[in-house]
Amino acid sequence: MGDRLFSGWGVRTMAEGEGGHNPIGYQVGTVWPHDNSIIAWGLTRYGYRAEAARVAFAMLEAAEFFAGRLPEALAGYPRRRTRSPVRYPTSCSPQAWATGAPLLLLRAVLGLEPVGDRRLVDPALPRELGRVELLDIPGRWGRADAFGRSRADTPGEGSSDRSARRPLPLAG
Repeated sequence: MGDRLFSGWGVRTMAEGEGGHNPIGYQVGTVWPHDNSIIAWGLTRYGYRAEAARVAFAMLEAAEFFAGRLPEALAGYPRRRTRSPVRYPTSCSPQAWATGAPLLLLRAVLGLEPVGDRRLVDPALPRELGRVELLDIPGRWGRADAFGRSRADTPGEGSSDRSARRPLPLAG
């Protein structure tokens, strides 16, 4: 996950340096929390757990600048150039799909997957989070808790651990 796509606040819709890239262009360089939650979930499912944790933590850090409520989109300026994420000038907040992004990010980093009548928990949390507890999760398994702790064996930034987990089949 290179700096051309990853701004430091999230993954851009278009890589920096591509023709037409504009960090405040609606779909040509902005960072969308909703898209980033799907990206993190996909990265987790295919074994890129450290990268998924990096995306999730960037979104959580960005949310702090918006009172915990992610806007529809962020400008795709590199984090090294801005002290805080820059809200896309006409983005909506609240925005329904941006509101759901933290839930999918949490699912991705905790490795929460329904498997038949069971619930799989296979966390790969960003080291900065330490420990996360999700209590009383309803599902076919009844109600259960999920705990995750940052793991020392979760690779650091820039590496990946594809061998740690095989992709789960998509539910139909």
